[in-house]
Amino acid sequence: MILFPAIDLKDGKCVRLLRGDMQKATIFDVAPADQAKRFVDAGCEWLHLVDLNGAVEGRPVNRAAVVSILEAVGDLPVQLGGGIRSIETVALWLEAGVRRVILGTVAVQDPGLVKDACRQWPGRIAVGIDAREGLVAVDGWTKQSTVKALDLALKFEDAGVSAIIYTDINRDGAMGGVNVDQTVTLALHLTTPVIASGGVATLDDLRELKQHEKAGIVGVVAGRALYDGRIGLTEALKVMKA
Repeated sequence: MILFPAIDLKDGKCVRLLRGDMQKATIFDVAPADQAKRFVDAGCEWLHLVDLNGAVEGRPVNRAAVVSILEAVGDLPVQLGGGIRSIETVALWLEAGVRRVILGTVAVQDPGLVKDACRQWPGRIAVGIDAREGLVAVDGWTKQSTVKALDLALKFEDAGVSAIIYTDINRDGAMGGVNVDQTVTLALHLTTPVIASGGVATLDDLRELKQHEKAGIVGVVAGRALYDGRIGLTEALKVMKA
């Protein structure tokens, strides 16, 4: 199982939000590339980036910060989400060196675009499903749709999506633990691999998710707990590789 350290970008800085609220951002590093390099040096195999401003505005905003991270980490694979709403933007990021782009809002609004992207770039498109009370949120979590998380995921079962990244918004940044039950339920209904996100607070959260690896959970995104020091990165990587 892969640990994806999260680097959430707001106004060029590395931050963490509380339950997706852009007004409740804690700045952890003003130089995101330096933070990315620390994750690489610790032995991480992937990085998870989110352009938070881009997610709200519907276009890339933190491009300079993303490019600086890509330059700092070299060949280490990076997945990126936030504000990617067109084939042109998908191409822009893949050409810039992003290994995998994450499509969220557009997956709700234009599923055909996701399928087109999967055909053009096999294995390099993921779908981000961010849910509040089981319903998908869009536009940087500022708007609530009426689409159920599972229903959205099932739309892409035959599309060639590399992974579904499932976030329980109410858990994100709140240090209350992962919503293991909903994540496992989602994974069991899909053949597409699932990456868990939102609420990782302790090594026990990682161990609990690890127990469900056979359900189809292939990774977990962790953010605030790593920055706060509640989880040691070395110990977390050991749990994931056990």
